[in-house]
Formats: sequence, structure tokens, C-alpha cells
Amino acid sequence: MSWSYLWSILFISLHAMVPITLTAVGEIFGETAGLFNIGLEGILLVSAFTGALAAESGGAVIGLLTGMGTGAIIGFIFSVINTYWKGNQMITGIGINLFALGFVAFGLIVLGAPGFHAVPAESRLVPIRTPVGSISPIILVALALPFAAHWFLKRTRFGLILKATGESPEAADVAGIRVNLVRLLATTFGGVLAGLAGAYISVAWIGSVTKEISAGRGFISLATVVFSGLNPVLALLGGFIFGFFESLATWIRNLPGSKAVPWQFIAMTPYIVTLLVVAGVIGRVRFPKALGKPYIRE
Repeated sequence: MSWSYLWSILFISLHAMVPITLTAVGEIFGETAGLFNIGLEGILLVSAFTGALAAESGGAVIGLLTGMGTGAIIGFIFSVINTYWKGNQMITGIGINLFALGFVAFGLIVLGAPGFHAVPAESRLVPIRTPVGSISPIILVALALPFAAHWFLKRTRFGLILKATGESPEAADVAGIRVNLVRLLATTFGGVLAGLAGAYISVAWIGSVTKEISAGRGFISLATVVFSGLNPVLALLGGFIFGFFESLATWIRNLPGSKAVPWQFIAMTPYIVTLLVVAGVIGRVRFPKALGKPYIRE
């Protein structure tokens, strides 16, 4: 493989790692506070759809903001159900995913484009031109955000509050912290980042919406959170690993002679590699003691 091919793969990897990184960092905030949301796949899917529609009406920035708003609403609903109403977080997340599958599939039919809807070029986010190629501005956000999140969680009072609500909500409550409110804010923020990731897919990267556009990235983001051990910087690394192998699989699929191998097997590569990496760290990661447990004040 020549250096030009390698650089091409690395460059494409930056685009592919964005949804995983943004979604995983957002989920780290929620899990640090004590809630886990397996509905990330659904948030990505719905926000990609709503973001694309809004971009066609008001431009790319409006599309991205709409995606963030969509993620915030879903994250807020998830939070209310599982904090104030003491719901089951696993079931709520599954419900979000099932709703998203039906909502987007039906929405595409309403648009008259069953299964596929292209976002016009003028409605997509304009990339930044650099000497080495064009990159989306959201890539810069995805590269900087994990470091900012790491500083926030490790160095600020608010980060300590998040950890307290996830580790010992009873002690946090005694200290005057409103546990359920903190959890609601953390998970809603996680929804905002997942919504941005979804809108990025349709408005700034792929430029279309399908009923499978999230392609398992929500679940891979959850795996990345496990790999990272709730460390946002390691989540960036996990996102890049997935992005690299996704780009590599695409490159291999387009090589002469690659038709001898079914493309579905090649497309499986990034998912298999990610799962193998996660399998190597499962059991070594320590999560908050109250993760997944609703707080009931006695």
C-alpha cells in the first residue's frame, strides 16, 4: 500500500469517526451520572432524518441545530421516564430504537422516497478546504470535544457532581445535590451530541437519508464507551479505530479482484474489529456503582 493510499484512508477515517466519537462522548456524560441509554441508535436515525428535512428548508446549520434539538428532546424524554418515573432504562432504550425504525421508514414514504431520500447539495454543510483536502467543520468539533469533556469531568466541580450522582446518589442527595435533575441534564446533553452526530451523517457527510443510515453506529458507540472506561479521550481513539477500519473496508471493496469476496463480509470488518477490541477490555472497566439504578429517596 503506497503512502497516498494510506493517507487517503486516514483522511476518510476522520469523517467516519465523527458519529461514533460524538455519540460516545455524550453517552459518557449520561453514564457518569448513572443512566445508560441504549437508544442511541434511534437518536442517530431520527436526528439524521429531521436534520435533513430542516437543512432543505433553512440550510445546513439549521439542519444541524434541528438534529441537536431532536436528540435533546429524545434524551429529555428518556431521562424523565427513568429518573422521575423510575422506568426501566433498558426497555426505554429499546423503545426509542423501535420507534425510530418505524418513524423514519414511514417518513420516507410520506416524502415519496421509500427507503432513500437525497439531501440537495446546496443544503449540505460546506466543508473547509485545506492543503490536504476538504474536511467538515464538525470533524474539528469531534477532535476537540473529547479533550474539553475530559477536562470538564476531571477538573471542574460540575464534573465531580456528575460522578457523585452516578457513584453514590444517596451521599450526593445528603450533600444537597438534586440527583434526578443532574441525571436529566447529563442525559439530555448526551442526546444533543447524538443528535448532532445523526444530523452530521445526513447533512455533512453522506448527504442522504435511508431507513438504515445509522448502520449500527449507536451500538458501536456504546461499545466505544465500554472500551474507553468513561474516558472521553479514549472514546476518540475508539471512534477513530472504527472509522479507520470502515474506511479500509470501503477501500478493499473497491480493489480489483475484491468481487471474489462477498462485499457483506468486507463490510463486517469494522464491526468485528470493534467488538474484538471491546471484548479485550470487558471485565477491566469499572463503571459507577449506581449505573442503571433509579434513585429512590428514602
